[in-house]
Amino acid sequence: MGPTIHDVHAWRFTVVPGLIEVRADPARFRPMHDPAGRGLHISCGAALVNLRLAAAQLGHEAVVRLLPDPGRPTLLAAARLAGRRHRVSRSERLLFAATLRPFPARRPPAGSAPSLTVLNELAEAARLEGATLHTLPATGDDLRKAVITTQGDSPVEWLRAGQALQRVLLSGVSRSIAAAFVYEVVDVPAVQGLTQHGDFPQVVLELTSTVLPKGTEGREHERQGDRDRVG
Repeated sequence: MGPTIHDVHAWRFTVVPGLIEVRADPARFRPMHDPAGRGLHISCGAALVNLRLAAAQLGHEAVVRLLPDPGRPTLLAAARLAGRRHRVSRSERLLFAATLRPFPARRPPAGSAPSLTVLNELAEAARLEGATLHTLPATGDDLRKAVITTQGDSPVEWLRAGQALQRVLLSGVSRSIAAAFVYEVVDVPAVQGLTQHGDFPQVVLELTSTVLPKGTEGREHERQGDRDRVG
């Protein structure tokens, strides 16, 4: 499970002596839809989280360097498996289990806005990956909008945004949160009062709790969304 560019994995893993490299795949990259490669870097960042979690299940810590070689722009990241034995944590097990979940095709037919406790947990997930998750003011709907921002707007920040997005999505799965997201972000006026100087919006999310409040289980819900969701 992880974000892709127009349903295409435009990157690939390559094993070299001592490293696992993540490279852009020119044969599958679609510059018409992503001329700067921003979406490519975001989806690659998400894949890096999955790689780290998979390595942890096997008892290894994956030490990642982003854009390690300026002379090779298609080399997006390199991961080295640390020699010492890594003891997998409960959190890593839960997040890895979430990577095995497929993308649902549509928004769940019923839901409620996530609790403040859950939103704080998702914000912490983004912080661990070097980004910030800003929850936007409630609008009275059965969802909450949020924005992932980074300090700067370069390819390295795009990779960090992808890692933060994936950790937020996976953390949400373990708390019964469905999430829709878009990363073709131009301007998000509602987030301006929440950010600091130098913060750049990278991904906009809609978060819905699939755990219904008491008394609503029997309500008939007919709304169906059109955007792909995770959860």
